[in-house]
Amino acid sequence: MNSRPFTLRDPVKPDDFAEIAAVRSAAEPDWPLSTEELSRRDANLDPAHYHTVIVAEKDGRIVGVGNVGHDDFAFEEWRYWGGVRVHPDARNQGIGSAIYDELLRRVGKRGARELRTASSDRSHSTAGRSFLEKRGWRVAWERFESELNTENVDLHAFDDLIQTVEAGRVRLVSLAELSSDPNRNRYLHELDWLLFQDVPLGFDLTRKTLEQWVKEELEDPNLRPALSFVAVDSSVNDPLTGPYVGYSTLGFNEGGGYYFIGMTGVRRSHRGRGMARALKVAAMRALHAAGGGLIRTFNDAPNRAMLQMNEGLGFQRTATIYRYELKLDGQP
Repeated sequence: MNSRPFTLRDPVKPDDFAEIAAVRSAAEPDWPLSTEELSRRDANLDPAHYHTVIVAEKDGRIVGVGNVGHDDFAFEEWRYWGGVRVHPDARNQGIGSAIYDELLRRVGKRGARELRTASSDRSHSTAGRSFLEKRGWRVAWERFESELNTENVDLHAFDDLIQTVEAGRVRLVSLAELSSDPNRNRYLHELDWLLFQDVPLGFDLTRKTLEQWVKEELEDPNLRPALSFVAVDSSVNDPLTGPYVGYSTLGFNEGGGYYFIGMTGVRRSHRGRGMARALKVAAMRALHAAGGGLIRTFNDAPNRAMLQMNEGLGFQRTATIYRYELKLDGQP
């Protein structure tokens, strides 16, 4: 007989999505998740990779959720990424431990050797970090979150920067304006992969197919094409990336009411000209013209060049996000 005041079960899709999204938003208020976004992420899961979800139900209401699956950013058959979230009103009842144990059992049967998750130094994550550390998880990587509000930035201070960049035969063109380019998606897919080779992530990135990448990136309803810019050099005609030599994207978290920067990068051949900075300024100006708002960005600790650039633009550090890892079966 189950003496626990809650039960664990697999979710019913899509019926449970609204309650799952509510639990996740309550547990992680700095990154709220809508029902629509959760549904989109679920639909975009790569069927070639393993993924499983467990919910905890109490008194007819979902109060906890856990997920674990292959780390599709750094895929290895034995490596998994996941997380456990419990509604703040339902904590200290063994719900998180029960979900965690079941997730561990499931991936253990699959021969998992390494698990990864993320947590921040915000106050609402303190208990979660303690939960992980008591179970042997260790911090393996740090990523810094910074933010600025366009209302607090003198965008005219960057006039010379934009003029200098564009005087060098480079145009800063929005993704929206490039929608008529039949090669846009293919060029950006190749450019994204090329740029990520120089991002200090602490692991080797797994390349996604063009179809999967477009689905996750360019077709993401959170993406704001009119606020995302590509550096186009008409003198370049690379067989893979065409005239695209850099880009920066801006998305919007509707529940949180803030924008966030995705990839920002420039090809090695065009670095040292202020182009990455100009791409971000172009996005900031476009956002300001559209009414302004708060922008958040995330940079890995070793990426000092980008961190310094963001500080120069006016971004201020707000949080540290830790990547935790757990080695299983005696793995070093």
